[in-house]
Amino acid sequence: MKDKVIIITGASSGIGKASAKKFAEEGGRVVAVGRNETELNILRDEANGFDGEIKPHLADLREISQIERLVTDTAENFKKIDVLINSAGIIASGSIEDTTLEAWDKMMDINLRSMFYTVQKCVPHLEDSKGSIVNVSSVTGLRAFPNVLAYCVSKAGVDQFTRCVALELASKGIRVNAVNPGVVISNLHKRSGMSEEEYEAFIEHSKETHPLGRAGEPEEIAELIYFLASNKSSWITGATYEIDGGRAQTCAR
Repeated sequence: MKDKVIIITGASSGIGKASAKKFAEEGGRVVAVGRNETELNILRDEANGFDGEIKPHLADLREISQIERLVTDTAENFKKIDVLINSAGIIASGSIEDTTLEAWDKMMDINLRSMFYTVQKCVPHLEDSKGSIVNVSSVTGLRAFPNVLAYCVSKAGVDQFTRCVALELASKGIRVNAVNPGVVISNLHKRSGMSEEEYEAFIEHSKETHPLGRAGEPEEIAELIYFLASNKSSWITGATYEIDGGRAQTCAR
């Protein structure tokens, strides 16, 4: 990854943050995208001494003009784009009976629509570099779970988007893959409205729902993302990789 230019969305926390550090450690020039300026600046400072660098980029990916600015600024500043990691996402509870249209639209906008447009704007640059894309999906894209309807559908959309785009871009030399994590220790669920006590109980329950007996760590997902973005996976495209402690092999509970 030495001197390659990597855009990582959702980089202010969780899997995105761990991925940004992994790529910078390996010599990459990371554009870390997020909405929390303080956390992005902390991330940049944590990369001091790495072989690569992290450049914070403040953006709300629900605004298409900000996606356009992200891609344009990166291309102008670094003269190329080699890798795109789509890690931005939200989760919220809700069933078919109580999910509001506003909540549905917000989930689709952030988890799927912004990914579509970011990929679309990056394609010309990735074609030049024969680059790669890794999308962060979820075990809920592969399996149905109750009371997270919009999230499940959005992640299933990410998986199918990954497969379709992989076929469309293969002739351009661009590889497209996705990772499907189970429960990972991050701020994702806390931001959905869980209290600290509820979150601790949720993580404890994950020991029972994941056959390997624990929730995952962001760094574990970052390692798979790095592999899929690197030349070590040069003959892999259109794949959706379970990395979930065996969660996808179980019944919903």
